[in-house]
Amino acid sequence: MNGSDADGGGGKDRDGDLSARLKSLETKIERKRPEASPAHSSRSGSAGGPSPLGQAMRLSTEFIAGVIAGGILGWMFDHYLGTKPWGMIVLLMLGFATGIYNVMRVSGSLPRAPTKNRDP
Repeated sequence: MNGSDADGGGGKDRDGDLSARLKSLETKIERKRPEASPAHSSRSGSAGGPSPLGQAMRLSTEFIAGVIAGGILGWMFDHYLGTKPWGMIVLLMLGFATGIYNVMRVSGSLPRAPTKNRDP
């Protein structure tokens, strides 16, 4: 007479009870576990937006592109119309102003322009 068969074949009842308790515990754990997003990033600082380095690169690129475009257009204006150095000076300053405007627009310092609702 060992102690495992002393209750008269209750081993299956204990297994069934254990299985039910295990399934109950699994469902409770699944309910409390936060859902993992499919696009989970390995970087800890990503909150869905660009990284600080990426944002700095974009802002500097916006500014430099405006200045370079103004300089090139000024040089072409002077070269074809013979107005050296005034076209270069004026368009380089306009390119500088455009670069500053683009940086402010991208960084969110300027309010958005009002738009009309075109709902039918």
